[in-house]
Amino acid sequence: MFEIYHPPFTTEVEGTEIIVEKQEDDLIYKRMFEGNEEKEFLLLNSYKDILINPIEPVNLPEKITSFLLIDFKKPAIIRPGDRRKIYLKFPVEIGVFVADKNENYEVIDTFTFTRIKYTLYGSHTNGIVCRQWESDVFTEEPETDILYEGFIELDIFNDSNHHMEITKALFNAYGMKLYYGDKRLGMKASMKIINKLLAETDFSRYPTTSRFKRSIELYTARKLAITSTKGIMEFGINE
Repeated sequence: MFEIYHPPFTTEVEGTEIIVEKQEDDLIYKRMFEGNEEKEFLLLNSYKDILINPIEPVNLPEKITSFLLIDFKKPAIIRPGDRRKIYLKFPVEIGVFVADKNENYEVIDTFTFTRIKYTLYGSHTNGIVCRQWESDVFTEEPETDILYEGFIELDIFNDSNHHMEITKALFNAYGMKLYYGDKRLGMKASMKIINKLLAETDFSRYPTTSRFKRSIELYTARKLAITSTKGIMEFGINE
């Protein structure tokens, strides 16, 4: 599904069908689920290309937050001064983009095949609303279904003087760099643990493998002003 399409076209996967039809000099865009219309609109230009690719998983059902919180199904413990690599899974959201004559991309539709849940990280008075996901902790790259889950290769550095138990990781979508192949989707990130109550995460610009293609991030396509790409975990790394 993740590729560039030239209108008119039809593509279908997991019961969802995307149809782009010509209407004189314009285009009609439709997204159907199991034969029922979910979205339809008129594109008042005959765009050359339409791109479908994965986007940061914090955009649905609407723009609520830029933060993704991954809760570990079992804790991970790291020694003081140690650096270890683990893998986590994250949910996939999908964006549909149109390209203008200068090959600038604008998003026209977003959807997902995964459940959507939000939670609060931190206190009720000054905590952070986050898209929530639960993942096992893996020591090797896990098997994933590219339409539902990707993986994060997470490099953890314990910069404290104590053994640290980690039960969650907070990520900021402003820094996400997604890369994908025919069957897999991945990101590389880091976590620096400062103490039990403070850690920071950030993303690498390099793919997990050179065979992966860079996804167009929705935040980049929207040309938003970015103040910080880091996820600051100031409410702790465990409960």
